Amino acid sequence: MEQITVTAKIQIITSDADTVLLDNTMSIYRNACNYVSNHIFHTHDLKQFSLNKFLYATLREKFGLKSQMAQSVLKTVIARYKTILENQKEWIKPVFKKPQYDLVWNRDYSLTQDVFSINTLEGRIKLDYYSEGMEKYFDQTIYKFGTAKLVNKHGKYFLHIPVTYDVPASNLSEVCNVVGIDRGINFLITTYDSKHKSGFVSGKAIKQKRANYSKLRKELQIRKTPSSRRRIKAIGQRENRWMQDINHQVSKALVERNPKHTLFVLEDLTGVRNATERIRTKDRYVSVSWSFYDLEQKLIYKAKQNESAVIKVDPSYTSQCCPKCGHTEKANRNKKKHLFTCKNCGYQSNDDRIGAMNLHRMGINYLVDNQVPSAVTTE
Repeated sequence: MEQITVTAKIQIITSDADTVLLDNTMSIYRNACNYVSNHIFHTHDLKQFSLNKFLYATLREKFGLKSQMAQSVLKTVIARYKTILENQKEWIKPVFKKPQYDLVWNRDYSLTQDVFSINTLEGRIKLDYYSEGMEKYFDQTIYKFGTAKLVNKHGKYFLHIPVTYDVPASNLSEVCNVVGIDRGINFLITTYDSKHKSGFVSGKAIKQKRANYSKLRKELQIRKTPSSRRRIKAIGQRENRWMQDINHQVSKALVERNPKHTLFVLEDLTGVRNATERIRTKDRYVSVSWSFYDLEQKLIYKAKQNESAVIKVDPSYTSQCCPKCGHTEKANRNKKKHLFTCKNCGYQSNDDRIGAMNLHRMGINYLVDNQVPSAVTTE
């Protein structure tokens, strides 16, 4: 069995009195996080035991936190530092700007089909919430709730709950379909499957909209005013939400249009350098961003839900190798015309389709050899 974790998001219904209690608790929790963050930045101590020894009493007395809240604050800040160290490889002090509250299941919060119960600085309160879509998660023999996050967006309260459950592990012997997926600019994705069918999702409208966002962002950066900076931030958030929705739709369609036990094959675009080597400088904003990674992650967990799997392979020569005769040459591909013409056998096709065909072949090789191929090969 494999575990999948999804985030369930629900809106909490509050009265004016509830709002005061939640706002106060979230603000003090945020302030306590900044206090701990400053201590860790100067000591480089990320051990909960020693941090608890030095800071627990202060968190209780200075901030008025309850015992479990104090422990949650420590865990929240430690986790943020570990993420920064993993990604940035240096000690950068995180600043907690927005009020927040991390809630431990069955201690800081509980949830039934009717009521959301939360611990505040003034005691526990029970609130209603919009339960649509949550019904299936209440079978505790299948689904497990984790540490949730309470956030305030535009005056409305939302609870983000990680929900973990088991799905059957993918079995290579049961794979009945292989889909090569080439990600790009002109086509967001191009696919080629075991039925020798190709699929294209145009990236033209997406490319244009992201270009408009980029142009607007540059215009606002020139102004250098507080309002322009706020607008830049809002635009970035709007663009991310829009792109996440696109990736959700694309990954969902990929999984739904293919049978269970499908093996999806992607290029491994880990790291900016690997992704930029095959992309023109002026197009890097469009493609070399978190969006490729976001699509990849959404496809991975949706595939698991459908008893399918995703592998990532070396992208070298996937757009230069002829899928028919195996001849590999840079001149095979005409990037301007998006056309592939094999200099050896004359096979011709769209260059993105060629990439998807070669990824499909690498998936077949993976099933035969039971290991991820290091380079594209042909029979």
